[in-house]
Amino acid sequence: MSILATIETTGVVSRVNPVAKLLAALVIAIVLLLSIDWVSAGTALVLELLLLPWAGLTARQLVVRTLPLWIAAPSSVLVTAVYGRDEGAILVDWQVISVTEGSLSLAAAIGLRILAVGIPGIVLLATTDPTDLADGLGQVLRLPARFVLGALAGLRLVGLFMDDWRQLALARRARGVADSGGPIGALRRFGQQAFALLVLSVRRGSKLATAMEAKGFGSDEPRTWARPSVLGGRDVVLVALGAAVAAAAVTAAVVAGTWAFVLA
Repeated sequence: MSILATIETTGVVSRVNPVAKLLAALVIAIVLLLSIDWVSAGTALVLELLLLPWAGLTARQLVVRTLPLWIAAPSSVLVTAVYGRDEGAILVDWQVISVTEGSLSLAAAIGLRILAVGIPGIVLLATTDPTDLADGLGQVLRLPARFVLGALAGLRLVGLFMDDWRQLALARRARGVADSGGPIGALRRFGQQAFALLVLSVRRGSKLATAMEAKGFGSDEPRTWARPSVLGGRDVVLVALGAAVAAAAVTAAVVAGTWAFVLA
């Protein structure tokens, strides 16, 4: 079973239809991508943090799930501040490094936007069972059953890939492959282990595809679903909250005079 299906959540969001969660996250992401300014992204991020207690995730789960964002955002801020567009007063000018008021503003906008776009998507999907998501995609959005079931099967294998990686590392250690050779040796061992995982994944995927085809998952006949998936009142409320967050972000940016449409 995939690790995505083992999270125990008790929040209100966990009982919302996955399609509604997906729509709410998409509304926020699309609106925030229309402009690169720090006011809209900062407003959206503050409102999202206020809504996090209803997600049902523990502090540890939240930190683990969003850790890539907290690594990517500061890195993007640093690179943009140093090598971004030069506008306004020069704050730092040393050889190839140049930091201006314009580059700092752009860096803040990009960093906040990474968090504001990424956190809703990660949190909403972390509270979603993959099977429930497949039911919603197939019944509510009417996506092709073959595509939905294939994606579900692939998602279920994510946890197995992590187990395979650990087993490969233990097997290499049991064969006497020592952790030596410095950085070059470590990089070479990583490449060898990654290639072994790729081969193992292709073999498992082929077997899974054959098994699913033998069970009729590749048929073009209309499928039935074991569990009904419908939209209700709480689903509409979540989508409305997503739209309200996006609208508040745009309004704050327009009032502050920082809104800058990217296609303008």
